[in-house]
Amino acid sequence: MTARSRRLPRLAALGLAAALARRARTVAAVPPELRRPDLWLPLSIGSRLELRIGRRLFGSRVTEPVAGVTVTRHDVPGGQDVFVYEPARRTGGALLWVHGGGTVIGQPEGDHDVCSRMARDLGVVVVSARYRLAPEHPFPAALDDLLAALCDLHRRAGGLGVDPARVAVGGASAGGGLAAALAQRARDEGVPVAFQLLVYPMLDDRTVLRRSTAGRGRLVWTPRSNRWAWTAYLGHAPRADEPRPYAAPARRLDLSGLPPAWIGVGALDLFHDEDVAYARRLEAAGVPVRLHVEPGMYHAAELELQTTVATMRAFQQAAFDALGAAVGAA
Repeated sequence: MTARSRRLPRLAALGLAAALARRARTVAAVPPELRRPDLWLPLSIGSRLELRIGRRLFGSRVTEPVAGVTVTRHDVPGGQDVFVYEPARRTGGALLWVHGGGTVIGQPEGDHDVCSRMARDLGVVVVSARYRLAPEHPFPAALDDLLAALCDLHRRAGGLGVDPARVAVGGASAGGGLAAALAQRARDEGVPVAFQLLVYPMLDDRTVLRRSTAGRGRLVWTPRSNRWAWTAYLGHAPRADEPRPYAAPARRLDLSGLPPAWIGVGALDLFHDEDVAYARRLEAAGVPVRLHVEPGMYHAAELELQTTVATMRAFQQAAFDALGAAVGAA
């Protein structure tokens, strides 16, 4: 065995030890109640192979709706299909919900639980829309599907017991970013939207271009995943110039006239800075906005922890309360 070959295992061991030390520091920054074993795994999406694995592990997730809500599915003319969650007690409000997954994974079936709970607890009709995923279907395919779903919701409002003036759009992560883009396009095309519920939304492709993320984005949704997902969605790598309207909601210069918004994000989330900046710009444009920054929270932490951790339950409840106040009041 040569001296060089003897050095290689030692170097590999040192590299692994350094990586574990970095991960330990990252996990230590998370409040103890939010720490999960899978946070030690450096998961990310940066290739088509990893995308296939991610779709198999996470993208096919299905949850169960809660009792007391009627769930139906139907096709949307000019779009995909939607699930409709109708509560026994209706207040006249409605929400078009957009699932997350970086625009590259996920399906509405994964949000049966949260959509049905919003319908049951708030008395609003919730419509959860399927949309075509990147990279197979880059921008504007997903947004076209969502606009078709929103227009279909307005057409069916009377039969659903919905007041067309009390229709909100919302979503989480990439779904939140798509909901923000949908609100912009709907405003420009004259389709009524009363409120935006933006849960740690993916708003700005230029985050990929930043040299430093101030220690954010080391858990769950990483800069590597963000770069790959934006490249898949846009059809090209993010760059300084992106002239296409609605491709990245944060690039819109004039935010005036958009519907009121609630924006919630964790302090450790990669999207923290872009979400805070968008909230401040909405406010400066005269749009009523409420910003909720959750200390110690990483991306999508409440999905697994809202039933067991009080702060995550409160974070999700804050989003519910904002939606209820906006469109759910009888």
